[in-house]
Amino acid sequence: MTDYLRHRARLVCVALCCSLLLAGCASSPPSDPDNLCSVFGDNKRWYRAANRSVERWGGSIPVAMSIMYQESTFERKAKPKMRYFLWVIPIGRGSDAYGYSQALKSTWKQYEKDTNSSFKSRTSFADSIDFILWYMNKTYTINGVSKWDAYRQYLNYHEGHGGYARGTFQSKRWLLGAAQTVDARAKRYSAQFAGCKDDLG
Repeated sequence: MTDYLRHRARLVCVALCCSLLLAGCASSPPSDPDNLCSVFGDNKRWYRAANRSVERWGGSIPVAMSIMYQESTFERKAKPKMRYFLWVIPIGRGSDAYGYSQALKSTWKQYEKDTNSSFKSRTSFADSIDFILWYMNKTYTINGVSKWDAYRQYLNYHEGHGGYARGTFQSKRWLLGAAQTVDARAKRYSAQFAGCKDDLG
């Protein structure tokens, strides 16, 4: 093997190692997910991605991040829990929701269509936060819910725009409780974000 080929092989090896290392870092949830400043401090690229999406769709980073926390706790490959028959035999998951945003395949396809891109990934933070803010913008357009209203935005996110309009959430106490949790977290995130936004910028 010539010196040139050895050098090329070393460069390829280094590039592969760096890619694997970055992929490993990207797949790790934040060390302190309850503090938005810490989340973005650990993942500066996350903040830049969230900021770009807010510039595109409008809305609130704290609200969008609170919804993401509720859906996946920032796990890039999150899935609904497996269901079992007689507590032993697996019968499948509750839905095909997946990734940071827990987006359904059908809704994700609509997002790709609306954004003229078929190369989005539900395991990408940048694509997932963009999806959430896109959905929040549609919620505002369709059901007139403020993009800063975390409680009602989450009810739309979970039930769909049609379900929210029909009031399907009204009989689901657990969902109303989850929406309250999202709202409380969004308020905490907002207060935290106000104190570190300038440093992140």
